[in-house]
Amino acid sequence: MTDWLGMAAHPKVPRPELKERVLARALAPRRRPWRLAAAAGLVLLAGAGAYGWYRTLTTLRLERDRLARAVLSLQDTLALVRSPDAKVVWVPVTTGGRVGGVTIFADTARHRWLVRCDGLAPNEPDQAYQIWFITDRGMKSAALMPMDHEQPMVMALDVPKGGGRVMGAAMTIEPRVGSQEPKGRVVFHMNL
Repeated sequence: MTDWLGMAAHPKVPRPELKERVLARALAPRRRPWRLAAAAGLVLLAGAGAYGWYRTLTTLRLERDRLARAVLSLQDTLALVRSPDAKVVWVPVTTGGRVGGVTIFADTARHRWLVRCDGLAPNEPDQAYQIWFITDRGMKSAALMPMDHEQPMVMALDVPKGGGRVMGAAMTIEPRVGSQEPKGRVVFHMNL
């Protein structure tokens, strides 16, 4: 029935050696492409190693930059504290029924202050502490300090240039966005 048009070739019996070669190849154990698998494994291993190296290097760079900023900040703080022209003033304060203190290191040569606030009560959500320079031309805002937690706060402040001679400092409780002039409750007001 396979040759219904009469055009099919007549089957031939293959030579015995060809039949043996084909059967031997078909029954032989297959070669595993181990070289290709080994190369792919090496590529994956190298890629994973490169990615791990990149991640480690990036993490170390970020940590180095963070530490460099911390060292610069500490050097600035130490320079203010060790300056022979620095005055140190401690002001006891009471906020929210808590007794705390504000320490001011005023460097008159470099016109910088270092202010540390300890024991201040956290602000209400819509309030912030605001530090003021008392000058011979009036009060000038120095810094806005929203304190949401009970940890000490430290900040370096530049004394205003052209704003008159600084004679003291004050702290008030102002709206969270700050004020142009003191309007809130006075925490302290003192001359240096």
